[in-house]
Amino acid sequence: MSPRPPKAKAAAPQAAPRQRATARSASPRDAAPDYSQTPVEQIPFDLPPRALIAPNFRAYELTRSDLADRLGIDNSFASLQELHAAIHLARQVLQPVRAAFGSFSPNSVYRSQNLERALKNKPSTWLTTSQHARGEACDIEIVAKPTLELAAWARDNLPDFDQIICECYDPAKGPNSGWVHISLKAPGTGANRRQCLSYVRDPGSGRLVYVNGLTAMV
Repeated sequence: MSPRPPKAKAAAPQAAPRQRATARSASPRDAAPDYSQTPVEQIPFDLPPRALIAPNFRAYELTRSDLADRLGIDNSFASLQELHAAIHLARQVLQPVRAAFGSFSPNSVYRSQNLERALKNKPSTWLTTSQHARGEACDIEIVAKPTLELAAWARDNLPDFDQIICECYDPAKGPNSGWVHISLKAPGTGANRRQCLSYVRDPGSGRLVYVNGLTAMV
């Protein structure tokens, strides 16, 4: 009788092949498509917040508001017209300021009717005529640039503007007190006025008033 051949050793179980981790697909809110070179009229209304709408600015910067966040106010654009106006402003105003002075985010661009009412303590039936509510205005502060100088720079260097207003600039409170309001009309809505004003306290009444030219509190 032939000897029984030795029993073959069972093959050791092989480890399952390691699967390569796949990157989490970005949700629409996380996506950051680049519309910085897209003609304004071709940009869709449903932009993700981080979408680039100018070389150095993203969509969320056009609607951000500390006050709206604190009060739970929806400050989303009401229409495509307002979105396109704000993108036009970002490209023609914010971007040149960014190129000249470096990184910053505007204090305020678009403000909804509800945010305007909260800001100005108005009743629910009140409608603002502010250019902010049309996406045509922004408020800017640059830490390293005195407010009055920033307003003068904008006057002398922006390709176009509707209004530049040096608001609440008081040298006694430091060179960066107040802010600069700059507006630019949306394309096709008329010629820009190229008007320079200041919002300062009237010495006689003590009230804040608009005066012609760029100046400081006295």
